[in-house]
Amino acid sequence: MRRNHETLQVKIEGKVKLTVPLHHLEGLMCFGQIQVSSGVYAICADKNLHIAMLSQQGRFLARAEGCLNGNVLLRRQQYRLADDSAACLAISKPMIAGKVQNARNLMLRSARDSTDACRSELLRKAAAHLAALLEQLAGVDDLEVARGIEGASARTYFESLKHMIHPTDEAFRFDGRTRRPPESPVNALLSFVYALLRHDCESALHAVGLDSGVGYLHADRPGRPSLALDLMEEFRALIADRLVLALINRRQVSPTGFQLECGRAVSMDDKTRRTVLAAYQERKREQIKHPLFEESVCVGLLPHLQARLLARTIRGDLENYPAIVIR
Repeated sequence: MRRNHETLQVKIEGKVKLTVPLHHLEGLMCFGQIQVSSGVYAICADKNLHIAMLSQQGRFLARAEGCLNGNVLLRRQQYRLADDSAACLAISKPMIAGKVQNARNLMLRSARDSTDACRSELLRKAAAHLAALLEQLAGVDDLEVARGIEGASARTYFESLKHMIHPTDEAFRFDGRTRRPPESPVNALLSFVYALLRHDCESALHAVGLDSGVGYLHADRPGRPSLALDLMEEFRALIADRLVLALINRRQVSPTGFQLECGRAVSMDDKTRRTVLAAYQERKREQIKHPLFEESVCVGLLPHLQARLLARTIRGDLENYPAIVIR
């Protein structure tokens, strides 16, 4: 990749294959061995475009960005609240509730759309369990207990995910979530789309001046973007999981597009990766009505809007963080 005035050019074997105006870009994601010129780094830093480097399979490797924006006083307040367990709980509970509600809505939607009565009943029972966990969460006054409820809801959700997959092809059988490495095509899709979503959440947080490495729900760990992981929780089912299920159920991806690497790791081929990236961008362009602002917005803007609401909560402008829930 190289810069040509106010455009970015992609060259393969010395020939220009793509030219894109920089003002059309939200950021750059480079998969595999991509060479980026110093001019690209400079113009992206100037225009606040983030460059993420990922492996061919979508595993996050590194990230380049310009100076951190925003008010240093906001970040100092962010750090102070992160040291206060009560404040962490107050911010984490709406995030967990948003995640669970969006997961439950996806399960109920799949139950309505399914033609298999047995699957529909299993999904409704799992959704009822998530509803019970939501009621339990409302009375929690301990952060570790809240994290336990989040973990329990995730287990119930992933145990039910197989009932939301329609094709009977054995290749898309889902026996549970595996991450490092993904051990099935479904897990490979989930990990890849989660990496895309994480990049968007990090970009949104940096745009409002927050430090993505200091979170409230996820404990701090070297190299972990804890706040970005916090923010993306409410978008997992809403954006990522819905996309993966649509790709499989509509047969937009094929079992032949996945390959077994050394050990048990499963990865996508280039054609499948392009299909997923195109579908992800298409999903981000879809319009939905924001439940708080009551206006139509692009799905791709939701992380940025929620990052702004989180910043207002940290500053004290909002009493409670309003997680987004879409039916």
